[in-house]
Amino acid sequence: MSGFVTKPEPVQVPGLEHLHTGKVRDLYRAGNGDLVMVASDRTSAFDWVLPNEIPDKGRILTQLSLWWFERIADIVPNHVISTEVPAGAPADWEGRTLICRALEMAPVECVARGYLTGSGLVEYRRDRTVCGIALPEGLVDGSELPAPIYTPALKAEVGEHDENVPYEETARRLGAELATTLRQTTLAVYGRARDIARERGIILADTKFEFGLLNGELVIGDEVLTPDSSRFWPADQWEPGHAQPSFDKQFIRDWLASPESGWDPKGELPPPALPTEIVAASRAKYAEAYERLTGNAWQ
Repeated sequence: MSGFVTKPEPVQVPGLEHLHTGKVRDLYRAGNGDLVMVASDRTSAFDWVLPNEIPDKGRILTQLSLWWFERIADIVPNHVISTEVPAGAPADWEGRTLICRALEMAPVECVARGYLTGSGLVEYRRDRTVCGIALPEGLVDGSELPAPIYTPALKAEVGEHDENVPYEETARRLGAELATTLRQTTLAVYGRARDIARERGIILADTKFEFGLLNGELVIGDEVLTPDSSRFWPADQWEPGHAQPSFDKQFIRDWLASPESGWDPKGELPPPALPTEIVAASRAKYAEAYERLTGNAWQ
């Protein structure tokens, strides 16, 4: 069992139709058909949306995505039209709102991995593969892969796990041309971002993207290269052979999985509220990731 511990009531804004409340984002449609995407401060782990919010998280995710969109624009266009807050919306939407083009979304999470960890490590230990891609012997948790790999996953509803699938399955479902373009674009964006992050002392271990089509053109959507969609590791602390320190939600996952939380991630009960110190430390991790990547102080 999983989902929302307490699902929030959507904010009603004149002229906007509420479409969906996700783990982090609320999605609306404007009268002209554009989409309005609002990043909340909600956080999730183990497929549960937790009862606590992380202050400023939604703004950090939004501003970091905008920063990255600029740096990959020559590789793939993005869905953003404006950051203007719609008339009648709460003041709290400032800095966390994107007015976006409506895309025909590909039903695939496009994942690029440059390092071995997470679900990829579990499969590698069993089969010496990741999503069916054969890898050499001798790799450990945190090892850099010989070359980045593309490991797509079929999207799941809130409360369900995305399903890792071989590339060939995406080609069967989407057609060879689109599947190839998704793979090539994913690896190109990952490569650009990996190099930029490395210059700033951060390892981009893996990341996921969402793409859609607009008049037949591939466009990147949702968020990009944030601590929620990526694993960022401090390069000066990288030491293969164990779990790495990170700027992502692993900090929260580790506490929830610890005896201190008193919660069983594999059980059926919802997770507990995060302690104040975990919330504060999590906010600091998000802010530090923003500051180290962009070179700008978080306000």
